[in-house]
Amino acid sequence: MKNNRKITIFTFTIFFLLLLIISLLIMYHSQFISSLYSKHFQKQLIWIIIGFIIFLALYFIPKKYLFKYSKLLYIINLIMLLLVLIIGKNVNGATAWLKIGNFQFQPSELMKLSYTLFLASFCSNRSFYTLKDEFKFIFKVIIIFLIPSILVFLEPDTGAIIFFLLIAISILWNTKISKKWFAVFIFIITSLLGLFFYAYNFQQDLLIKLLGTSFFYRIERVLSFGKGMQIENSIIALGSAPLFSFNLTTPGIYIPEAPTDFIFALSSNIFGLSGPISILICYLILDYCLSNLLKEEQDEQSKLFFKGFLTIFLFSQLENIAMNLGLLPIIGIPLPFLSYGGSSMIIMFAFLGIILNQKKSFTKKSKTIHIQYQ
Repeated sequence: MKNNRKITIFTFTIFFLLLLIISLLIMYHSQFISSLYSKHFQKQLIWIIIGFIIFLALYFIPKKYLFKYSKLLYIINLIMLLLVLIIGKNVNGATAWLKIGNFQFQPSELMKLSYTLFLASFCSNRSFYTLKDEFKFIFKVIIIFLIPSILVFLEPDTGAIIFFLLIAISILWNTKISKKWFAVFIFIITSLLGLFFYAYNFQQDLLIKLLGTSFFYRIERVLSFGKGMQIENSIIALGSAPLFSFNLTTPGIYIPEAPTDFIFALSSNIFGLSGPISILICYLILDYCLSNLLKEEQDEQSKLFFKGFLTIFLFSQLENIAMNLGLLPIIGIPLPFLSYGGSSMIIMFAFLGIILNQKKSFTKKSKTIHIQYQ
């Protein structure tokens, strides 16, 4: 069993490092696309180094402490999200950044980590004896989900809300609640979507009053997916690329926000189709390795945390790659460990540090935590 784990981690490490190398090569290439990207390579390298340091720190800290203080981390992160709305920096129409000196970061990215830790701790080792017990538990989970979601909605950051929802669903699905509750969730979500589409098609003035002009046009942009210069140029870049090439200095087809949202298509400018194919192979192997590691996890808190991470890791790949192909809307979700961005890169490293950490995370002392939450 231990040998299988070692082989899995070794395989994961090889393809994980390959993904990081591809990311750095693309960042180096991006400086020839626009002067806006002139420092992307240096910054991405710094963020990867910081990510490794945080990975090592969390790898060696016993997980029981992370789960023990997860509620405190969650509350601190909520305060950060409030500060963003008051003193945050506006970037591309969204006030989602806190700036401290020359350093700026997205608290919504950090919330993914603290939220998943807290939710995994809150939901683990629960027993339900009546329908009322289940209802109270689900109501508390909804409150844990809604508070950061409302704050992030006001930035606005649609992608983060989707992540919070997926994490909650993934963790709830793996608790002991009746699966009939999910039919209720589907009915409620379907009804809300139906009301929204009715308002969007027949009551646009009302929708603008409720959500504001800026957010309304963001929704309009999402619903009109498959159109626009970004998507068209992304598809042209992928469709016109040779099978193999290696070009670090010639710009190629211009795609707005290429190093972030459209890095999958941008890779074809450098490597030809072998770039996107290599990226797909890397992710498939990483997904397979993580799935094998999840099967070996025994502690319930760690397992729920792992499943929450794996859900958003898989969704990020699906959404971003499909978005590059014009199959899904553009909602600003980067490719993990590949796209340009310090906050997302560092938080993904933090998730990995906790997941691969084999220090004992459940002791008699930590059992009292669940009593406190009830």
